[in-house]
Amino acid sequence: MRSLVVLARWPAPGRCKRRLARSCGSAVAAAAVQRALTGHTLAVARSAADRCAARLELAVDGLGERALRRWGRQLGVPRSVPQGHGNLGCRMQRQLQRAFAGGATQVVLIGTDLPTLERCDLEAAFAALEHTPLVLGPATDGGYWLIGLNRRGQTRAAARLMSGIPWGSERVLASTVAVAEGLQLPIHLLRRQSDLDARDDLTAWIRPAADRWSR
Repeated sequence: MRSLVVLARWPAPGRCKRRLARSCGSAVAAAAVQRALTGHTLAVARSAADRCAARLELAVDGLGERALRRWGRQLGVPRSVPQGHGNLGCRMQRQLQRAFAGGATQVVLIGTDLPTLERCDLEAAFAALEHTPLVLGPATDGGYWLIGLNRRGQTRAAARLMSGIPWGSERVLASTVAVAEGLQLPIHLLRRQSDLDARDDLTAWIRPAADRWSR
């Protein structure tokens, strides 16, 4: 069984990424952009999940369990769960463990700040997991926009792949690759993409998203 987990934040003013809020100029604009990006990501994810026979799940930060389930139903996602506490590594590892414990043989995690995400990106990740234990999608800021593991990779890496990583820095990808190499864990790299953190990245999104938010 394959599992595709979308890590999302409740798109309300004051609850979006701080870098996104600074780039947008206001918490309201950031929430509008985050809402639009979440819709885009889930549309792509639903299509990929259908094509790849994957279970689509939403892991939410910023909502209680009842509210997140209600939001998930509004978004058309069959299963919604909380991300839980801790840094990004802890929250991602929690979702990986949960999905594998639920019977998944391949798990792919993505965020919701990728305006150029396409179905073929997710299809490529699952295809690579057929023969490679770890898949990463490099980001232009030095992080990664996707991580995928098959059961062999999860068994070998466990939580070590998320330990000691300088989250939020330009060394996230390099540090993760170094840990994987130390574990002798083969890696497949997808195409490099840019997430929406900088003002220049947001030009095509701020006004349309703000208009949709105000309706």
